[in-house]
Amino acid sequence: MQIIHELAGYPAEARGAVLALGNFDGVHRGHQAVVGRAVRLAEADGAPSGVLTFEPHPVRYFKPDAPSFRLTPFRIKAHQLQALGLDLLVCLTFDHAVANLTADAFIEEVLVRALGVGRLVVGYDFCFGKGRTGSVETLKADGRFAVEVVDPSAGGDGEVYSSTRIREYLTHGQPGQAAALLGRPFEIEGTVVEGAKLGRTIGFPTANLALDDYLRPAYGVYAVRVGVSPPEGAEPHWHDGVANFGRRPTVDGIGEVFEVYLFGFEGDLYGADLRVALIEFIRPEQKFDGLDALKAQIAEDCRSARFILDTRAAGA
Repeated sequence: MQIIHELAGYPAEARGAVLALGNFDGVHRGHQAVVGRAVRLAEADGAPSGVLTFEPHPVRYFKPDAPSFRLTPFRIKAHQLQALGLDLLVCLTFDHAVANLTADAFIEEVLVRALGVGRLVVGYDFCFGKGRTGSVETLKADGRFAVEVVDPSAGGDGEVYSSTRIREYLTHGQPGQAAALLGRPFEIEGTVVEGAKLGRTIGFPTANLALDDYLRPAYGVYAVRVGVSPPEGAEPHWHDGVANFGRRPTVDGIGEVFEVYLFGFEGDLYGADLRVALIEFIRPEQKFDGLDALKAQIAEDCRSARFILDTRAAGA
């Protein structure tokens, strides 16, 4: 998949492409339906397939001080979109100039002049342009490209796939429900940074990850699967483990820490890239009377995580 960050660099051979248009934070099952429709239409048309999205997320542009909310920062979003079989990912910088484009100007300057789009695929509630004045009907009325609209998608229980709903599940300690809407476990990906090294002194050496602009899940302990990427960039090696996210009230209770303990892993993880998939919430964060009590609880958390992960593997 070719990633394009500048409209001036859009390849001539990509004009006439079928593009799915949206933010696609999470690349959940509903997003997958929109992108999948674009891929299938492109195959039928003999045209390239792609996604047109925006970075930073418009919410971050308009509300720079808002709490972190991203389900898939750009690198992760690109990884998930590539897996859907796209040819192109066009990432338009959402800055003052783009934010102030009217709906008509966005169509003329971006979709027609810069990209020469052949067909657009959008969700039923897609809005665009300054003041969100452009809609699906605005796109259809232009007439210079075809527009396909994908209706809302829902699971077997009737729950509509929604990034907002996924965020609610994660912040309430329900990663399993979030995974059902995402179509995969929620993952946090990052580089291991140096921590306080307390874990190794009590027999549970942990790897600390910076969360950057990721949504903050509920504070507490999770059963996780951890992918460790080898230096050569091959597919990660996956390990079972347990993770804690919170302020570590027993130790200092000051800053947020996301720390992961990999079962049976030996080696140095500093600087390594990890993918941490939240499988199940074990318990909320709590304060203990001392390190001995904390150590005993971590051992119990590890037993719980092993049971959860072994049970999931046996049922796979």
